[in-house]
Amino acid sequence: MNKKRLEKVIKNMEKYNIDQMIVTSSDSIFYLLGEWIHPGERMLALFIDTNGEAKLFVNELFPITKDLGVKVHIHKDTDNPIDDLAEVIDESKVVGIDKEWPSRFLISLLKKKNGLKVENGSIVVDEARMIKDEQEIELMRKASAINDKAMEEIIEFIKKGCSEIEASKKLAEIYSKYGCSGFSFEPLICYGANAAEPHHASDNTELKENSCIIIDIGCIKDDYASDMTRSLFYGKPDEEYKKIYDLVYKANKAAIEAVKPGVKFSDIDRAARKVIEDGGYGKYFIHRTGHNIGINVHEYPDVSSSNDMEVVEGMVFSIEPGIYLEGKYGVRIEDLVVVTKDGCEVLNKFTKDLIVFD
Repeated sequence: MNKKRLEKVIKNMEKYNIDQMIVTSSDSIFYLLGEWIHPGERMLALFIDTNGEAKLFVNELFPITKDLGVKVHIHKDTDNPIDDLAEVIDESKVVGIDKEWPSRFLISLLKKKNGLKVENGSIVVDEARMIKDEQEIELMRKASAINDKAMEEIIEFIKKGCSEIEASKKLAEIYSKYGCSGFSFEPLICYGANAAEPHHASDNTELKENSCIIIDIGCIKDDYASDMTRSLFYGKPDEEYKKIYDLVYKANKAAIEAVKPGVKFSDIDRAARKVIEDGGYGKYFIHRTGHNIGINVHEYPDVSSSNDMEVVEGMVFSIEPGIYLEGKYGVRIEDLVVVTKDGCEVLNKFTKDLIVFD
């Protein structure tokens, strides 16, 4: 058990008047215990109360081979694990429930503990995870450094001619070479009009002359995620493409310059969005400006116009404005930033200048 992280969670429990918490997502349990457990359809739960008591409930199929600093309750497939969990819950107090806990377990618990008051308690762990410690930040620096190398190598591979899906397969080889455990998300390698779809899934589309390219990629290295997007062009870009590339580049820069402790996420989104709106393409910037990142590629909270939360030192999030013209092309430029005492550190070093090749 990471005691400092547990203390952060307990402090948040007190802040939100949650007396007991049932943490069930594998990534949050890893965050606290340093152990990955992927239970599939079976129940996994870490019970925490504000006194610092922590108990792990896990199926015998997932043996715990080291001391995790918590009492471990083992159950079998023939057991009802809710019976054991219910015994440690004080039904006179509020219980926070992880947002990812399957309803079949929650309903069973509510039937067992009639009148139990429950709340969506994920916020107490999410807020702890959103501020990274120095160890986490250093791991994310390393993951991003690998992503920089991978971006350079995958661009060189694409220049030789390949389909989107072939490039994605090559990327897996590149990450493996650098000791990564895999993608942080399925890579988005998009040619031509496919780049106008922000979440286009790489397919068998071949690269054709005079096509734009979006490469949105990320890896998992030592349990932490990276994420970066670059846009480039094969052939001769027309004037409109060069214009929107310049707008997105300036929007990315404006948002990064806005990042410092005390500003609101909505202010950062506004900084990027204003550049694109002033350039006449506001309606083509159709998504939020970014998201937090850590163990997962998308974590709480987001960088959006609706989020007035203030930025805090130690947060790590993406800045990724984009413009998408349906049926023609798209441009997105994404960096990860770490909030520092008086600004931010950009984790990605790969060039943002427009790369044009033929």
